[in-house]
Amino acid sequence: MIIDTLLGVTLLGFFAGTVGTGIGGISTFIFNKPSNHLFSFILGFSGGLMIAIVCFDLLPEAFNTGLFWPLIGIIIGVVMITIFDQMLSFHLSANHSKNNYLKTGTLMGVSIALHNFPEGLAIGSGLAANSTLGISLSVIILLHNIPEGMAMAAPLSLSGISKFKVLLYTIYAGLPMGVGALIGGYFGNISESFIGICLGFAGGSMLFITCQEIIPKSNVLWKGRTSGFAIIFGIICGILLSKAL
Repeated sequence: MIIDTLLGVTLLGFFAGTVGTGIGGISTFIFNKPSNHLFSFILGFSGGLMIAIVCFDLLPEAFNTGLFWPLIGIIIGVVMITIFDQMLSFHLSANHSKNNYLKTGTLMGVSIALHNFPEGLAIGSGLAANSTLGISLSVIILLHNIPEGMAMAAPLSLSGISKFKVLLYTIYAGLPMGVGALIGGYFGNISESFIGICLGFAGGSMLFITCQEIIPKSNVLWKGRTSGFAIIFGIICGILLSKAL
């Protein structure tokens, strides 16, 4: 690939990654000082979207590369996020609700950043093979990054971080996609096993965080049925988004 095309691939990766998660981060400006009831709905909805995206889009894409390596990636992802969670718990007071939300948002951000790298590889290698395929992938990934940004932004906002910082953090989480696009565009068709283990790692870590952190905190914020309805609504929207694209 000539350098101009490679630069374009990299910029497209950065654009898809940062704009998608950044739009999710903007949700904190739209919902100005929301009640616990509304935050419960936002977290539940985000959790449902994440479950749908991981189970109906990300992991099936991983398993298209085979069965063994994506499963290994899932296991490694869960183990690594658990270790990182434990490390954060040493630095944050477990009895302080704001720090608990900070931990949730941080874990979500790390998982999204890890997830964006292999998706950047997909954009870059897709563009190397077929420009239409690469552009289509970038649009799909940009749209999928919006609810991921929301799932990261909501707990960070609850932790007391300013809205501008939350927005910046969600944008930062999208940066690895540009790096992945650069590598994918340079090397072209990267090993399917490598992409499969990366996608499995991201899917396992995101699913674990959603079930361990996002959904339980949605239930804590509001004891009624709001969280349950929001999760189901999020799953339905995620399925529709996956099928529409």
